[in-house]
Amino acid sequence: MLRGVTDTDRGTMKRLIEAYRRMTPQQKMRAVSDMTKAVQYMALARIRKQRGTITERELRLRLASLWLDRETMIRGFNWDPEREGY
Repeated sequence: MLRGVTDTDRGTMKRLIEAYRRMTPQQKMRAVSDMTKAVQYMALARIRKQRGTITERELRLRLASLWLDRETMIRGFNWDPEREGY
């Protein structure tokens, strides 16, 4: 079973795994996509709360800097997360 998951009891984890096994690949991809979007929306909310009113470009750069490494951000966007912040 999933090692390291300690906050879910065995019965619930077993049902969850069985539900995942019944899902089609398309359903699994949709679930992953939905979870990724949810995480990104939460990150955007945190950035907006911490930074206040910023441009759409800066908002997107700060979000991207949470997923991309520093070198990629500098090379691709001329944005240094260590200097500008995340």
